[in-house]
Amino acid sequence: MKLIKHLVSIAILGITVSINAQNSNYQHLKNISYYNQTVNKSNSYINERCVLDVYYPKKLKNFATIIWFHGGGLKGGDKEIPLSLKEKGVAIVSVNYRFSPKVQAPSYIEDAAAAVAWVFYNIENYGGTTNLLFLSGHSAGGYLASMIGLDKRWLNKYQIDANKIAGIIPFSGHTITHFTIREERGIDGKQPIVDEYAPLFHVRKDAPPLLLITGDREMELLGRYEENAYMMRMMKVAGHEQTRLMELDGYGHDMVEPAIPLLINEVNRISVLKK
Repeated sequence: MKLIKHLVSIAILGITVSINAQNSNYQHLKNISYYNQTVNKSNSYINERCVLDVYYPKKLKNFATIIWFHGGGLKGGDKEIPLSLKEKGVAIVSVNYRFSPKVQAPSYIEDAAAAVAWVFYNIENYGGTTNLLFLSGHSAGGYLASMIGLDKRWLNKYQIDANKIAGIIPFSGHTITHFTIREERGIDGKQPIVDEYAPLFHVRKDAPPLLLITGDREMELLGRYEENAYMMRMMKVAGHEQTRLMELDGYGHDMVEPAIPLLINEVNRISVLKK
């Protein structure tokens, strides 16, 4: 679906979230370990990388929370809170995780699941609700969001049903097996693989709402729009009625800022439906 079709709804959204922001003060807590202290003390790399930030509205209650995974090809990057996500009446939990080649699959997926579990068990302490937890992120972060939301085994470890996630909104994420995982196996990045580490492998009818967002198909990374389009098709074939795909004309892989209004719009849409 093209961006132009959503300009009116985004404009309306902007008014809503501005009002929320004016009535809220925000607190930013940094570098909270999401593994338990026993694990941290036994592994210095986990202690260094497996931390998250919580940015939340102090005067609101039962607010939605977006868990945001940064990009970087599973090889680099750092937790961030995109400027356009600030002061929108929602909480942002920004997550760090370990990198290849220092670790290999599925370590970074396990980290992402541990971070999501931490949010499930702790967000109410800050005024949020577990009924409105959304997974998002850009590129490798979008891939991690999709894996945690679609492959239920990662959160099952923490006695959490992935279907409790309110929505999955990956930005330009792989839906096939990530190229870094292929590289770890000696497979060329241009050779597509779909196995247990591919969101496509886990299409299912009962998954949370899924909004796929990519850049322009002619400007994106090789095949990124097309694999997301295939993901949309196969989710629908599986019977999932709440999968959509939005393509941002004129933007390549670096499409975070123009995609954020679509993310906020989706969070607000689902939040209204759940109230």
